Amino acid sequence: MLPLALPDFPWNALAPAKERAASHPEGICDLSVGTPVDPTPDFIREALCQASDAPAYPQVIGTEEVREAILEWGRRRGMVDVGLAGVIPTIGSKEAVAWIPLMLGVRPGDTVLVPEVAYPTYDIAARLAGAQPIPVDLRRPESWPDAQLVYVNTPGNPDGSVLTVPQLRAIREWARARGALVISDECYAALGWEGKAVEEVPSLLDVRVCDSDPSGLIVLYSLSKQSNLAGYRAALAYGDPALIAQIVEVRKHAGLMVPTPVQHAMSLALVDESHVAQQKERYRKRRERLIAAIETAGLRNDKNSIAGLYLWVSHPSIVDSWKLVDLFARLGILVAPGDFYGEAAKGHVRVALTASDERIEAAAKRIETAGPFFG
Repeated sequence: MLPLALPDFPWNALAPAKERAASHPEGICDLSVGTPVDPTPDFIREALCQASDAPAYPQVIGTEEVREAILEWGRRRGMVDVGLAGVIPTIGSKEAVAWIPLMLGVRPGDTVLVPEVAYPTYDIAARLAGAQPIPVDLRRPESWPDAQLVYVNTPGNPDGSVLTVPQLRAIREWARARGALVISDECYAALGWEGKAVEEVPSLLDVRVCDSDPSGLIVLYSLSKQSNLAGYRAALAYGDPALIAQIVEVRKHAGLMVPTPVQHAMSLALVDESHVAQQKERYRKRRERLIAAIETAGLRNDKNSIAGLYLWVSHPSIVDSWKLVDLFARLGILVAPGDFYGEAAKGHVRVALTASDERIEAAAKRIETAGPFFG
């Protein structure tokens, strides 16, 4: 039996579909897990090498260099200035997502609200603290029960939805009225595709949202997507200095430190916008190619899926996510079932853009050749 009543790891259930897709004579097109495949930019790799002579332990709080770079990144996004005391590097964003409730004092008997269509780690984070996770519609805070902590995810994984400034303000006001904390996972913020999201994905700590007061608010961000640094485990927390100080004290005891060379590489990646724009263009082309292909098969990308690394795909006559997974697998394409992301996500599949141009093109051609309902 797993400790703390944790569920089975969901991706294990995808093994039969992966085996079927891998049997395709032209090989598998794995569009299930959103892991970057494009090269890490040379200047970031060089920065890592330059800082590789690092015999001393790194500081949990991070170097001043990386914290200054984090603040610069926040300024470009229109986020409130929280000062050096309000930012730290983290060992990837998943680690921060999973442990922040426990670090911030959430305990058994408490309640943590999570998006009803969501990355499973928000639910796991509540369980690791012994709390009760409750799925909610992020656009309707007036319907929420009381809670100690709320997870926000914008742009959303898996559905690619983006919360507007008014919607984020409503969440912040709900939390302030109850003394609840809000943790906003914004790791896909650089990847907006439609409408205002092309130029702007607003942050929970946007000055228009929080009125320049970060109290009770933390934003998480990852360089994995914008800079192809998933293997570096390079991410950050940005927010209320009092909460960050509490997190730092726990991390000191737990030895959660970002390696010094990675911190230096992060500091350069965070202030360089050109490589982010180049990577976004790669994903834009892949996204457009896949959308054109799925539409020929009678499938559709959700109208609210306007940012991030995934298509959120459904068919008007198919309500079973696993049926869609099987149809894709017959073409040698592996996708993730909506069932992994909550009850409200059933009937969809998540299709990742994180495959090489060659594999994206192969997947698109297979879908187009198969025709409606995949033949």
